[in-house]
Amino acid sequence: MPATLEIESSYWKQGYTRVAGVDEAGRGCLAGPVVAAAVILPPGVTVPGVADSKTLSPARRDALAQAIQRTAVAVGVGLCTPEEIDRMNILRAALEAMRRAAAGLSPAAEVLLIDGNRGFPDSPWPYETLVRGDRRCHAVAAASIIAKTTRDHLMADLHRLRPCYGWAKNKGYPTKDHYDALAAHGPSPFHRRSFRLSR
Repeated sequence: MPATLEIESSYWKQGYTRVAGVDEAGRGCLAGPVVAAAVILPPGVTVPGVADSKTLSPARRDALAQAIQRTAVAVGVGLCTPEEIDRMNILRAALEAMRRAAAGLSPAAEVLLIDGNRGFPDSPWPYETLVRGDRRCHAVAAASIIAKTTRDHLMADLHRLRPCYGWAKNKGYPTKDHYDALAAHGPSPFHRRSFRLSR
């Protein structure tokens, strides 16, 4: 089901015009960065077909990502590397990636709608957290699509460097083929060493 503008509309009625949805992708992966996106759409404007990225095919996500980029007032992307994930822990790294995405918006956001139940410590922006926001809020769903497609393309690039792990297919998630490759080849420099890398 497509996400609606109900939540954004409540902020537009308060006088905010730059309301950004924020989401991340790759939190549960064994390899690669965690990637976040922030998207500001014009008030009252939807991108037809936008929904939670997990419900869309790769081809549909890619087409919608292009439509979002054409329509948005601003799009920001942020990531944290495997080394940062190992140093911070995955929750803090995901929040930092989202903070970086929001900081990359130009023009800047006036308020953030953040997927999940955690915000940023000492946030310079007012924000609201939304559990299952990517299903409920159009801007957050748009951000989920940008985050997912950006990360998938990064993992395809890493696959060309280390094809033995099958990242073009599994995108770094803990699938059987990924675990089998880890057992055969050991971890790469792109794996998260703080994660359990065997079954």
